[in-house]
Amino acid sequence: MEPDDIEFPEITPPDDHARSAAIALHDKLVKPAGSLGRLEELGVWIAACQGQSPPRPFTRPRVVVFAGDHGIAAKGVSAYPPEVTAQLLGTMLTGGAAINVLAAAAGASVRVVDLAVDTEAPATRSIGEFKVRRGSGSIDVEDALTAAEAKAAVRAGIAIADAEVDGGADLLIPGDLGIGNSTPASVLVAALTGSEPVAVVGRGSGIDDAAWMRKAAAVRDALRRARAVLADPLDLLRTTAGADIAAMAGFLAQAAARRTPVVLDGLVACAAALVAEDLAPGARRWWVAGQRTAEPAHALALEHLDLGPLLELDVRLGEGTGAVTALPLLMMAARVLAETATHEQAGVSGPLIPAPVS
Repeated sequence: MEPDDIEFPEITPPDDHARSAAIALHDKLVKPAGSLGRLEELGVWIAACQGQSPPRPFTRPRVVVFAGDHGIAAKGVSAYPPEVTAQLLGTMLTGGAAINVLAAAAGASVRVVDLAVDTEAPATRSIGEFKVRRGSGSIDVEDALTAAEAKAAVRAGIAIADAEVDGGADLLIPGDLGIGNSTPASVLVAALTGSEPVAVVGRGSGIDDAAWMRKAAAVRDALRRARAVLADPLDLLRTTAGADIAAMAGFLAQAAARRTPVVLDGLVACAAALVAEDLAPGARRWWVAGQRTAEPAHALALEHLDLGPLLELDVRLGEGTGAVTALPLLMMAARVLAETATHEQAGVSGPLIPAPVS
């Protein structure tokens, strides 16, 4: 990789032989073929990602929370003031945030990375190693980042993914933390799906009608600027994203390059995923959608990525919480293939009529 260039290798899809073997194994288990519905589909996907059937149980699922502030928050587009990002970051580091609790319950660990929180310094060097800047430009009137900062953020995401996979992570969940981050995410979705501002602007953190109107105006103005650079993913990140979302895009693309499955959370993660798919075409085959929120832009992003959500619990916090809530389903799906007896092992007769081939 040249110093000034960011290039991803051609993304190879999950293994077809393992996929076929997992489908065949499901037909031999002591249950009617297809009777576990999407759990069966999930198990087949996991087997394909791991390149083996039956799949291994996940041993080190890892949540990585990308934290950053956004200049657009000063325009009143969120229900919370910008300083809440740094405050929540501190809560996460002491284990008191919702993502800490949910991840522990689901058997995952959490890493927090400060890419652009608007504070003088991170609480510890370990979370600030990849810090690009404090906050971002107000995207309705200026670029979020410089070209160098956008590249630095994407490279940070790549390095973080590499470190996690090299450290043994076998399933990754990107989380987001940043007041106002649903505004740049909505702009990215609108730009990449060809949607109008009114179709993507949701209530985010719970904004009232006046804040919704301010947010819609911000998205409208930022989208006008984003559409001018739509052909280049790095330019789009520079113009619109912020360092946290740019790093998440690099992280998602590199996870696919490293053949590591990912569970996507809400709007921000899926906006980053749209850019990652442009950076590394075919990366989306390594992702599953943990949930769908009520954010209209989230539904548009999932449709564009052709990913169906596992859950719809109206989890709209971010942080990776919705994806972590779906994690037990993946655990179950893998274990069904690995541990359920076959008809032959159990001495149970199979169906009188073979299941139709799908």
